[in-house]
Amino acid sequence: MLSLNFSFSQRINHPRWRMSEIAAKTPLMMATSLGKKYLMALSGLFLVSFLPVHLAGNLLLFKNDGGAAFDAYSLFMSTSMIIRVLEVILVAGFLVHILDAAVLSLRNKSARPVGYKGGSGGKAKSFFSRYMGLTGSIILIYLVIHINSFTLKHRVYEAGNLAFYHTVKIAFETGWNGLYAWFYVLSMLLMAFHLNHGFASAFQSLGLNHKKYTPLIEKIGLLYSIVIPAGFAAIPVYFQLKFLRVF
Repeated sequence: MLSLNFSFSQRINHPRWRMSEIAAKTPLMMATSLGKKYLMALSGLFLVSFLPVHLAGNLLLFKNDGGAAFDAYSLFMSTSMIIRVLEVILVAGFLVHILDAAVLSLRNKSARPVGYKGGSGGKAKSFFSRYMGLTGSIILIYLVIHINSFTLKHRVYEAGNLAFYHTVKIAFETGWNGLYAWFYVLSMLLMAFHLNHGFASAFQSLGLNHKKYTPLIEKIGLLYSIVIPAGFAAIPVYFQLKFLRVF
């Protein structure tokens, strides 16, 4: 812990990032590029914590009970006031992350880019860093379509419709003439790239650098960026293969 704190202090006092002690403790810091990098890193890590929980609920789609377990889970998620409050916090996290990324991108185009990327790593990391904006934009489009297809359908367009499993089944079997399932898979692939770079970069942006722990963080990030998107992508593939009577 002392090493991590020392690294953070070093970053604050490095000539490239130097700021007065007073400025570092005031909200004005968040208006600077460095402050916005901290904010995007924190919001990104917050969103990362949400994905395993969401995936755990979605894995109920694999249960061979005609969708009963998933319908019960979805009904709870749709009616619980606690969940509604958490959803507001989640949406706020998404908005902060998206708006912060847009502002940083515009600033980096009008000045010498500082770069939202993590230390060393060669051409591979440079590649991921270069396309973070593109992958993030496509993921945003996916999120809008996803929320419209599932959340808004049952809460707004067809309020009272409790056949959540049926909606997912139809969407992944025949949605967009069967293309929706593969659009979902492609989105998860792009999410994997986004997470792979973003996970380690978030810790780097917070100044939590350590020659012993950073490689471990990068390995955890790589594992996370494979397992979570793969879990989500397996769902539409499962429904497509069943629909095509592969098994």
